[in-house]
Amino acid sequence: MKYFLCLFIFLPAYFLSEAQYNVVFKLDSHPLQHSNDTIFLAGSFNAWDPHNIAYKIFPADENTFSLQLPAGEYEYKCTRGNWKKVESLNNGKDIENRFFKLNRDTTIEINIEAWKDDFVAVPKEHTASGQVQILDTAFFIPQLNRTRRIWIYLPEGYAKSKKKYPVMYMQDGQNLFDAYTSGFGEWGADECLDSLIAKGKPACIIIGIDNGLTTRMNEYNPYGFILESSTNTSQKFLPEGKEYVNFLVEILKPFIDKKYRTLPSKENTIIAGSSMGGLISYYAMLQQPNIFGKAGIFSPAFWTAPSIRSLTDSLAGKVSGKFFFYMGGLEGGTYIKDMQEVQEVLGEKSSAMIYSVIDSESNHNEQAWRKWFAEFYNWIMADGYNTVIKVKD
Repeated sequence: MKYFLCLFIFLPAYFLSEAQYNVVFKLDSHPLQHSNDTIFLAGSFNAWDPHNIAYKIFPADENTFSLQLPAGEYEYKCTRGNWKKVESLNNGKDIENRFFKLNRDTTIEINIEAWKDDFVAVPKEHTASGQVQILDTAFFIPQLNRTRRIWIYLPEGYAKSKKKYPVMYMQDGQNLFDAYTSGFGEWGADECLDSLIAKGKPACIIIGIDNGLTTRMNEYNPYGFILESSTNTSQKFLPEGKEYVNFLVEILKPFIDKKYRTLPSKENTIIAGSSMGGLISYYAMLQQPNIFGKAGIFSPAFWTAPSIRSLTDSLAGKVSGKFFFYMGGLEGGTYIKDMQEVQEVLGEKSSAMIYSVIDSESNHNEQAWRKWFAEFYNWIMADGYNTVIKVKD
């Protein structure tokens, strides 16, 4: 068995707890011009859903909301139903995510200064490099009877050469290259590759597939998922992950391989994503081991798919290739534990090489994934063990 695990631990010994604590959110003040609007909590405890009815505060109803959560560290913001109506500073500028560390029953007082939609929006600017193009604004997904925008990054020099390139398929395409289309900031994958390739690193093509916004939780999960809260309300998401992966394998990859100069082998076919995109990328590696040979699994939302561990147990024997796992230390012990349990089973039962990193200073956001993208790319593109691994003191 060729099991390679390079585990980066940038934090002190981590103690995981199954204890559940009660947290009460108390709304102390908010702008009066929206006093009759419902306020929602969107955070790392509910997949950052800005309109989850299980996490709402009625200002007229004692201004409180409570739920139970396991011990850990959490981030959140308040909205009035969508991200255009998110809370802001009193000058209209964005606020940092609210943060709390839970290790006992806690009451959190919230004071909202202003709402983003009460200010004139500052126009976003396009930031995609010249190597990025829109391949199609409405590429058809027959397995789901939907269309989707597809992005493509072609390395500099592609048009002037006959060289063939590896291909990386990435989820949440609107967040990869362009700040104009991103919801919470972009990965800067294009600028990163521009820089690395200029320094002599191997080049590849990146295909970015937009998420389906309201269908994202369905398309990126192979299992049905019910998001419950302590208020006895729930939100059901249907499983569409299998169909989505079939689209990548049966429709999109053959199209890309035919239209562009690619290296179509599994060793040159990479899949990557974050959060729910990390979950579906990992699932694709398990289900299609002859298609995908390398993967970037950033902050995987394994908590939405508990059966992914048993699926790993049953399919890992057929899996090889390379896996890069990332989790931010600030995301919380439960999510770290979920990822570590899966990768331990994968390591025990497969011949995969695994690079796992937990960054104590980072969280569940595009800034963190952007921070680690170059490290992921350098390792995933290296041949075998052909890379220098450094563990921070």
